[in-house]
Amino acid sequence: MSWIKIINYEKANSKLKRVFDKVKGPDNNIDNVLLIHSLRPHSLTGHMTLYKNVLHNSNNTIPKWYLEALGVYTSKLNFCDYCVKHHFAGFKRLLINDAKADSFLEAVKNDTLDTFFDSKLFQGFVYAKKLTLDLENINENDVVELRNVGFSDGEILEINQVVSYFNYVNRTVVGLGVNLNGDLLGLSPNNSNDPDQWNHQ
Repeated sequence: MSWIKIINYEKANSKLKRVFDKVKGPDNNIDNVLLIHSLRPHSLTGHMTLYKNVLHNSNNTIPKWYLEALGVYTSKLNFCDYCVKHHFAGFKRLLINDAKADSFLEAVKNDTLDTFFDSKLFQGFVYAKKLTLDLENINENDVVELRNVGFSDGEILEINQVVSYFNYVNRTVVGLGVNLNGDLLGLSPNNSNDPDQWNHQ
């Protein structure tokens, strides 16, 4: 499932198993993106703390489906098929409109999101693309453009953190050869009111 050794749930020592118990899904299933941290449980704890608070926290004001959409797009830009598939499944579940979700994925693949979103929501993807592929040219005007279409500064921070998180996790996955073997797509820690609830359901 990767280019480095992993320790699965059954072979985990008590310290690692305690962390695994916090993140596991049905039948003790643990996504490979999390198993990749098994040699360093503290980095799994750090990953999950960031992930839960950036993407699954009730204090966010941007809809979770939009944050997931930003994650899918950022992952596509980074050639991270693993995250595209996982987070598209989550996006599709949240959107509750399979046809519209499939149209979104086509727009991601063709980089034609301007035809899918209104000007406000599209601007988030403009920022995501620049932050991912053209970091050296980011400047204050990019934030001003988000503000001008109606995002608050807190929402701009949410967009920045989601895109930054996905750039991190995409590089973890691609850089260590993580694949989808054995994963259950689209599970996530759904209790957004509890930052310590990490179980994937």
